[in-house]
Amino acid sequence: MPLYTFAAQILVPMDDAQRNHLKAYGIAYHVLTYDVEVSWLLNYRGGSFMFDYHREFEEEMVVRGVSFQVIADIQAAGILREIAEPEVNMEEIRLHKVPRIAVYTPPNSLPWDDAVTLALTYAEIPYDEVYDEEVLSGILPLYDWLHLHHEDFTGQFGKFWLAFRHADWYQEDVRLAEETARRLGYAQVSDLKLAVAKKIRGFVEGGGYMFAMCSAPESIDIALAAEGVDILHEVYNGTPPDPDAQERLDFSRTFAFEDFTIVPDPAIYEKSNIDVPKTGRNQATDFFTLFEFSAKWDPIPTMLTQSHETVIKGFMGQTTAFRKSVVKPTVTILGENRSKGETRYIHGIRGQGTFTFLGGHDPEDYRHHVGDPPTDLDLFPNSPGYRLILNNVLFPAARKQPLKTWNTE
Repeated sequence: MPLYTFAAQILVPMDDAQRNHLKAYGIAYHVLTYDVEVSWLLNYRGGSFMFDYHREFEEEMVVRGVSFQVIADIQAAGILREIAEPEVNMEEIRLHKVPRIAVYTPPNSLPWDDAVTLALTYAEIPYDEVYDEEVLSGILPLYDWLHLHHEDFTGQFGKFWLAFRHADWYQEDVRLAEETARRLGYAQVSDLKLAVAKKIRGFVEGGGYMFAMCSAPESIDIALAAEGVDILHEVYNGTPPDPDAQERLDFSRTFAFEDFTIVPDPAIYEKSNIDVPKTGRNQATDFFTLFEFSAKWDPIPTMLTQSHETVIKGFMGQTTAFRKSVVKPTVTILGENRSKGETRYIHGIRGQGTFTFLGGHDPEDYRHHVGDPPTDLDLFPNSPGYRLILNNVLFPAARKQPLKTWNTE
């Protein structure tokens, strides 16, 4: 269908005037599918979007319930002049391509949901599902952006052994993983998961964008550091762990964490001391603060922290928060609770690509339990926590920015 152009622009505000922040990201993605560029106005009214007016876009926003304004070209030019002022901490970033999105997720149904797939589905942003076999086949370079959620790359099955080893879903998960490992030529699940983790690292090093939440950030770094070292208790593979496993870890292989201590005991839920203990947490006082960056000089972290709120509600997960003392100094801290010495949202560079890690499971479900129903995002259309996820989804659509590290101290 041809687009009919008028001498006007559409402004999608992302401040408190927006009725549905989450679906607004889907509108930006939708516009890109028509080969129309989108201006992401960093720090302007909460990180608003602006693009050429077409009737089809207006109709789509009405259907999806997204707030917008039709403004004359001269008004749009005035906004861009305001943003371009040197003393103003704003910037225009041009989104010019449709990001190709993959979500690493198991084919079998597990008793928990995934916040990113919930966000993508709600925002009406399409994605492909991939898992171990697809990753090992070399499919990742076909994508710009890869998401990992609560995967356990260490081969310890989420360390659910103590609480759920008799549960049908746990036994089926173990059976399928072991069957897949054997079919693909690996002696045990941990070997399979390490091979997948290395493929993912190669994807990032080659220029890919990777986003991970919950246990994936912690477990992928443990698996990479432990290459060639048996860290598994015998309940997982029938043999005791290497008594020198801790000393043999190689932190140069990891994305974000170093000098951490692993926890092999299957009766202890934590995999390492990367995760800050969950005991004593109080939902009423659990928050983290987003850092402010220079939009003109540091556009990448600025993109990743766009929100109408700078203080974000905390939320728990298999890995809830990252102990600041084990975060590599080259990693950029995007959000933290400084009083607790924990980081919640971090970003870094590996080779030609980037990774972003967000602690916790679901931004609108503080203490998500196994078997809990998925969050209904119709109840949280303005969630600032879910906005952080969707910032990452649009990030690869931007024109390539120079990669560097930032100091938030």
